[in-house]
Amino acid sequence: MRKAERRIRVKSPTMGKLDHADLALLSALADDPRATVVALAERLSLSRNTVQARMAKLEKAGVFLSYERTIAAHTIGYPLQAAISVMLRQKELPEIAPQLVEIPEIIQAYGLSGQVDLLVHVACRDARHLFEVDARILAIPGVERTETSLVMGEVIPYRLRPLMDLARQER
Repeated sequence: MRKAERRIRVKSPTMGKLDHADLALLSALADDPRATVVALAERLSLSRNTVQARMAKLEKAGVFLSYERTIAAHTIGYPLQAAISVMLRQKELPEIAPQLVEIPEIIQAYGLSGQVDLLVHVACRDARHLFEVDARILAIPGVERTETSLVMGEVIPYRLRPLMDLARQER
């Protein structure tokens, strides 16, 4: 893993409000994430250069989360998913986070406010493997305790379309 991937990323809004063209571009990308710049320009009746410039501006502002394809963990042998609530000594988070990054079964982690400090999403082969991953997390100095909940199924997949539609209506 590259050094840049090991850093904790806390994104802050660095971009002003999105205008109508930005929202239309994001909407088109939500409909077809693999659309080419030329296809987007045609669909939105914008020039190719305008689309490229806006995409670059949006990317620089941190609007796009990832260009990585989302792959179902079960297809590569990790059918069991869990959410692990992690309580830790908060002042040690800068030392804890890079150690969490080294655990490949961790798919994603969120820093939270409240009694739980981190919510860690993991994918494992089976219950024994989950027990081992939890033990590795607990072994990190500064981690005080964990609480594990099995993911039983996805009720609402990650989505922004309804929020983007609302944002467009509010403009």
